[in-house]
Amino acid sequence: FLCGLHFFPTRSFHLFTTPTTKMKLALASFVVATAAAFTPSQAGRVPSSLAMEGLPPADVIDNYTPTITSKLELETALTMIKTTFENSLKKNINLTRVSAPMFLSKTSGFNDNLNGIERPATFAPRDYQDIKLEVPFSLAKWKRWALNYYDVPAGQGIVTDMRGLRCDDDVDYTHSLYVDQFDWEKHIHLEDRNEDYLKETVTSIYAALYETEQEVAKEFGIEAKLPKEITFISSDDALKAHPDLTPKEREDYYTKEHGAVFFMGIGGNKEDGELRHDGRAPDYDDWITERTCGGTGLNGDILVWNPLLQQSFEISSMGIRVNPEVMTKQLDLCDANERKELIWHQMLLDGTLPQTIGGGIGQSRLCQYMLRCAHIGEVQHGWYDPDEVEYLKSKGCDLLGLGEF
Repeated sequence: FLCGLHFFPTRSFHLFTTPTTKMKLALASFVVATAAAFTPSQAGRVPSSLAMEGLPPADVIDNYTPTITSKLELETALTMIKTTFENSLKKNINLTRVSAPMFLSKTSGFNDNLNGIERPATFAPRDYQDIKLEVPFSLAKWKRWALNYYDVPAGQGIVTDMRGLRCDDDVDYTHSLYVDQFDWEKHIHLEDRNEDYLKETVTSIYAALYETEQEVAKEFGIEAKLPKEITFISSDDALKAHPDLTPKEREDYYTKEHGAVFFMGIGGNKEDGELRHDGRAPDYDDWITERTCGGTGLNGDILVWNPLLQQSFEISSMGIRVNPEVMTKQLDLCDANERKELIWHQMLLDGTLPQTIGGGIGQSRLCQYMLRCAHIGEVQHGWYDPDEVEYLKSKGCDLLGLGEF
C-alpha cells in the first residue's frame, strides 16, 4: 500500500510519518474515490481543488507586497544573507567549509533515510547500469564519514553547501522538491554526549541567526523580530501540557509565545504507538537517551515565529548523533536491522566514525524568513504547480525562474 502511494501526487504524503491503520484506511478510501473521478486525460494530475492547497494563507497573499521587487537586487540580498550566516556559524561553532557530493552510492548506506519511506532520485551511469546512485536527501551520514576522512580533531567540524532532491516532499509555500542547506557536523568528545552540550551548541547556532537578522535589518530596512535568546522546550513536557493539540499546534503555541524555541526530543514512539512529535531515522540522531529534565532524546528543531505567515517556522533540524549502542537499539526499535550490513553502519559499529553533533540549516528557509517572503519559491529556483504560480503572479508574488514549467 505504501509503495503504491509513493507515486500518487497528493500533498497528504506527510501523513505517512504516523501511519496508523485508521489513517491508512481513510487515505486509501480517499485515493480510490479520487482516482475514480479522474478521466483518462486527468490521470497523474491532482484536481485543482487539492493543488491550490500549496498557497500561502489567504490573508497573507491578499495583502502581500514583496520586500525586494528587483530580481537582481534580490539575488544580491540572497548572497548577503547566506554569506553572513555561514561566516557567523563557522565562527560560533568552529567549522571549516568543505566540498560535498551531488550523489551517493545506494549500497554505501550514506544517504539520509529521513522517515524511511521517501523515494530518492536514483540513476545509473550510462556504462554501469548495475550501479545505482542516489541524489542525497541530506548529508547527515556522509558528514560523519567526512570528519574521519579529513581527520578533523575533536572540538572542530565541517560545513557544506549541500544541494539535494526530495521527490516525495510537500510542494507548497514553505516546502520544495529542491533542498539547499548548510549541512554541518562537529567532532565531539565522548563526554559531550549530553543535554548541556546540545543546548550550548543550539545557543551558538541561534546567535548566528540573530546576528544575521540584525545585519539584514540594517541593510534592507526590515524590522528585526528575533529575541536575543532562544527558549528550550521539551516535546515531552509540551505534550503533557497540551495533549489535545497536534505537534504543529504545540510548535505554534510555544513559538508565538517565545519568538524562537528549540523543541527537544523528536523521534520514537509514545506508549500508544504513535510518533512522539515527529519522525526521525534510527541511524543518525539520538532520540532514546534520557535527559536530566526527564524527557528523552538529544536532538530537536530550531523554530522561529514567522511574523508574515503568523506560524512557527522551522529553520534547522539537528542533534547529537547515535553511538554504536544507541544505533543498535534504535535500528531494532524501527525493525531496520538489515542496515547493519551497509558500509556506513559497519564503520560506525566498529568505531571508525567519531562521536559527533550535527544538523542541517535550510538556506532557502533562512532567506524566506529574513526577507519576509510569502513563498519559498521567491528565493529559490524550484518547481511549483502552474495554477498556483499564475495565481501568485496575480497577487504580486513572483517566483524565481521557470517554476511553472
